Amino acid sequence: MSGAIDGRRFVGELALIARAGENGRTELLAPRPGLFRAAPQEGALFAPGMVLGELEVLGARYRLIVPASAQGAVVALPEGRRVARRPVQHGERLVTLDPAAVVGASASAAEQRGAAGAGLAFRAPMSGRYYAKPGPDAEPFVKVGDVIETGRTIALLEVMKTFNRVQYGGASVPERAKVVAIVPKDGDDVNGGDPILALEPA
Repeated sequence: MSGAIDGRRFVGELALIARAGENGRTELLAPRPGLFRAAPQEGALFAPGMVLGELEVLGARYRLIVPASAQGAVVALPEGRRVARRPVQHGERLVTLDPAAVVGASASAAEQRGAAGAGLAFRAPMSGRYYAKPGPDAEPFVKVGDVIETGRTIALLEVMKTFNRVQYGGASVPERAKVVAIVPKDGDDVNGGDPILALEPA
């Protein structure tokens, strides 16, 4: 099944504004006034080109892209909390990233990818941008610890502005399995054959 579903309709992308913060950290600022949506959690890791959230401007929604000069883990949110929608002005701080956290987090992610590559895994059927949930404020399709069966929707892959439901199944995986790790993060680009879920028999 394909098509723009569950409200994930966007008119384009906007690069966040990077500003040097204290102790080598980077502050990411709103490129336009609007409603900041789908804010990340503290500890989430971001690299250049990744989607950090969404900005709604006069009813139109834009993906917010981390600029080339910024990377790190989210260490500070305004007011210390996430809200579903927050009015922001041009140049207002949305998050603070700490690049010092990248080394440890990247090592952990590499270990997770390695574990998925070496063991039982459900892999991306095509290349595209991975979305773990049907909408910004919705619950994810699957969580670690879930037992999934053939036919269950486990993600969306955006290909050429079209959203494709990814359903669990195939000759390389059992009909029923337990999710032990989710490899990509929401908004990551994946290639066909990349592991999405690390599994164990249920």
